[in-house]
Amino acid sequence: MEYALTATKTEARAGSYYDKIWRLYDLTFKLNGYGRSLDQYFAAHPLPLSRGARILDAGCGTGTLTLALLRTLRFPVSITALDLSASSVEAARKAVSQSRDRRRDVSYAQGNVLSLPFVDNSFDLVVTSGALEYMPLEDGLNELARVIAPEGHLLHLPVRPSPASLFLEICFRFKHHPPHEVMRHTERHFKVADHYRFPPLQVIGWTKTAMLAQKV
Repeated sequence: MEYALTATKTEARAGSYYDKIWRLYDLTFKLNGYGRSLDQYFAAHPLPLSRGARILDAGCGTGTLTLALLRTLRFPVSITALDLSASSVEAARKAVSQSRDRRRDVSYAQGNVLSLPFVDNSFDLVVTSGALEYMPLEDGLNELARVIAPEGHLLHLPVRPSPASLFLEICFRFKHHPPHEVMRHTERHFKVADHYRFPPLQVIGWTKTAMLAQKV
C-alpha cells in the first residue's frame, strides 16, 4: 500500500519536533512504567476484538501502545502503527522487531492523523494516545471515526489536566483538551462504554485516562 503524507503546518512542526526528540520521548516512556500500566489495564479490561481484527495505532510514537497490544492479544490480529514523525515510526519498528511477540502482525506508515491514508471503515479498533492534543479535537475525532468500521471501537487515552500534564505540555509542545470537550466530541460519533481512571500511584494516572467508545 502506498501512503501519502499530507500535513498541516502545525502538524508538520510536531512531526519535525519529534524527529529531533524521539530518544527523550522513548526514554521517558521506558522509565515511567506506562507499559506495565497498559498491561494491567488490558488484563482487567479485555478489548472487544476477535481473531483477525484490524487495528490502527494512530500516533504510535516509539511503539509503547503497539507493544502493549501485542503483549495482551493472544490471537492473530493486524496492527498498523502510524505517526507523523519518521524517526518515531522507525523506532517503533525497531522496538517491535526486538520484542518476543508477533512481529508479523505489525505494518508501519508515516502519515497525518488529520488525513489518514485509509479508506472509510478500514479498522475494527483505533487506539490513540497523545496525538489528538496536537490538533483540533473535533477534526481529529472526525477522521478517526471515518476509518472505524460500524460498531468498531476507539480506545483514546486523553491527557487530563494536572500539574504533571502542564509540565509535559511545555516539554512536548502540546495542549490538552478540557475533559468535557473530549466527552462532547466523542459522543458525536461514539457511545462511550467505559471511562477509566488509572490508579493514582501509577505514573500514567498523573496525566492520562482511558476512554473506550463504540462507533454508532
